[in-house]
Amino acid sequence: MSRPAVSQHLKVLKEAELVVEAAAGTRRLYRANPGGLDVSRGYLVRFRSSTLDNFAAPTAAEAEES
Repeated sequence: MSRPAVSQHLKVLKEAELVVEAAAGTRRLYRANPGGLDVSRGYLVRFRSSTLDNFAAPTAAEAEES
């Protein structure tokens, strides 16, 4: 991956508050932002639950018809 591509990805992650940036001399250090990851985890849990419910509904309806 090229440096510009990495920079663009880091910018997006930073804007989404998934990483935080710290200056160390002339370098920039990035680390995962636990708060941002908690928000993402919550979203994924809700998404997974609703998706599983959506898949289960037709199966349950079919079982009731049988």
